Amino acid sequence: MSNPSNSNLPAIFGQTRSALSGVLRGDVIFAFAIITILLFMLVPIPTWLLDAGLSLSITFSVLILMTVLFIQRPLEFSTFPTILLVSTALRLGLNVASTRLVLENGHNGSDAAGQVIEAFGHFIIKDSYVIGTIVFAILVIVNFVVITKGSGRIAEVAARFALDAMPGKQMAIDADLSAGLLSEDEAKLKRRELEQESTFFGSMDGAAKFVRGDAIAGLLIVFINVIGGIIIGTVQHDLTLAEAAQNYTTLSIGDGLVSQIPALIVSVGAGLLVSKAGVEGAADKALIEQFSRYPRAMYMSSGLMIVMGLMPGIPAAPFLFLGAVTGGAAWYLMRKQKNAITAAAVVTKTAEKKAAIAEEPISKALAMDIIRLELGYGLLPLVQGESTNKLTDQIKGLRRQLAEDMGYILPAVRIQDNLQLPANTYIVRIKEIESGRGEVRPGMMMCMDPSGDPITLPGENTVEPTFGLPAMWIDEQYREEAHFRGYTVVDAPTVITTHVTEIVKDNMADLLSYTETQKLLDELPQEYQKLVADVIPAKLSVTGLQRILQNLVSERISVRDMPSILEGVSEGVAYTKNTMIVTEHVRSNLARQICDRNVNANGVVGLVTLSPEWEQAFIESLLGDGEEKQLAMPPSQLQAFITATREKYDALAQLGENPALLTSPGIRPYVRSVIERFRPQTFVMSQNEIHPKAKIKTLGQI
Repeated sequence: MSNPSNSNLPAIFGQTRSALSGVLRGDVIFAFAIITILLFMLVPIPTWLLDAGLSLSITFSVLILMTVLFIQRPLEFSTFPTILLVSTALRLGLNVASTRLVLENGHNGSDAAGQVIEAFGHFIIKDSYVIGTIVFAILVIVNFVVITKGSGRIAEVAARFALDAMPGKQMAIDADLSAGLLSEDEAKLKRRELEQESTFFGSMDGAAKFVRGDAIAGLLIVFINVIGGIIIGTVQHDLTLAEAAQNYTTLSIGDGLVSQIPALIVSVGAGLLVSKAGVEGAADKALIEQFSRYPRAMYMSSGLMIVMGLMPGIPAAPFLFLGAVTGGAAWYLMRKQKNAITAAAVVTKTAEKKAAIAEEPISKALAMDIIRLELGYGLLPLVQGESTNKLTDQIKGLRRQLAEDMGYILPAVRIQDNLQLPANTYIVRIKEIESGRGEVRPGMMMCMDPSGDPITLPGENTVEPTFGLPAMWIDEQYREEAHFRGYTVVDAPTVITTHVTEIVKDNMADLLSYTETQKLLDELPQEYQKLVADVIPAKLSVTGLQRILQNLVSERISVRDMPSILEGVSEGVAYTKNTMIVTEHVRSNLARQICDRNVNANGVVGLVTLSPEWEQAFIESLLGDGEEKQLAMPPSQLQAFITATREKYDALAQLGENPALLTSPGIRPYVRSVIERFRPQTFVMSQNEIHPKAKIKTLGQI
């Protein structure tokens, strides 16, 4: 019969292993180490444990310095502020523990606080208290005044500059993402690194105060140990003043050196680290992972510990043991890195055999931004943060709106900062040529009176950059009052987006390239591809269609109804190849769309007609035949037409009307060429473009 208890042994062993693995977890060990450091300040410890702790403090400081020397980027050592706090707490805990031993057992001799403190005390003092005190004071001054103060200043300035540069870097990431240079995951990674960088320098600015406070505490502890030890030795233990001074000064100076030398080493490491820049991190796992990246640092630390262990007067056991441990760890890590490098080299050679690395063509340097929006540094908040009305979101909406209104997909708008611009200025560039600029106030509202009367709210007078209207920048608190008074109120991103919209519409003929024209044809639904094939290239080339579309969009006529346009082209090219005449025929096919574009709030198309005298004057001024026909009107007569047109439209504008100018089909393009130079917003249409079902109303005659 089997023993029933034996069947439970595997379960018991499994539970034991689970318990041990839980105890040996890195976070548990890390927490236990922190608690142990705090206990040093509260619980008396024997001299051998103090020697081991001081040896560990020195080793830890050297390892920090060596790691800082070998890292390539501060992001690889982002746990440095945490390490700085731990090392400072360790030194202070050991300092309190050694102070207790010095004051309790200092009357027994110079070995009352362990061999490490005794060795450091004899090494510096050498039977001369004055020299020992001066040397110790110099070390404290070097650490406190020079290295620690400099490191703290570097961290403070680096934190400030990192935070100031953060908006520009975030905008550059967004611009690269919009331009397709970065994927969404790459952009998220870069944003995360940018946030870590600013957090790191902010943490280093505060962590530098740990070292500074540690230096002050060390100096005060030595002073207290010397004075308190002499009083205790002479009063409680009946020592002579000379004996008390010899014992307690040796112990106090040795204790101070054992704490100040590691503090000096860590201060140097902190100064080296903040001079570079960067972030990353999480306590125990990141700490172990980052230390293990550089086995050479461990090799140097191991060699230094072994040399110190062999020096006379210094206890060999702890230093030799720590030197052996760090040396073994360095050997293991070095071997592991070599294996990884060998495996990576094999993978690289295999990949090179499959495909040669293509060199980036020089032609990429010739690429230009089709549309670029440059912002002064004061406008960076418009593209950052979690606002629901960011400039980038409005630009995306602009592209969608233009696609719906004009049938044309706008190329990506690249947004970038320009430090050469004034803080609140922006520039819109079309094919890298400046096409417009303006000035806005982030956080304020632009207020305009539709009637043109002066605005009676407190604010800063300005000019609306798109249409040149008088306006005023007002605070957010006056928004409701401005609406109540009937004013038009818009924020800064909307002002910029409106300006960009008008500039794009004015330059849409230049933006509509051969490639974009071909893309419009390719994106037509499948049922219209037969129509495309019949017209292009049999009757008209893509370039010819591009010219016709450019003529349409230059007068802000949507090309979204591409099938109707192709049908009009097919009919027009049957009797002429003149692009202008074909365009006029296409416009007649778009009569419903053109009339709908010019209806007012009452659904009526307002018209101003051209008198028979001016009609005849334009006809008689046309010279040449076919495509060479040109307008040659005398300047005085042309000026009279301009004056009459301006007076008529100014009078209608006072009544709130903006009618279209109606002409005969033959002269419409030439009248438009004159009108667009002084009233580009006035739409010029011919009788062929009036749809039979459109409601029209004649408001005047020129």
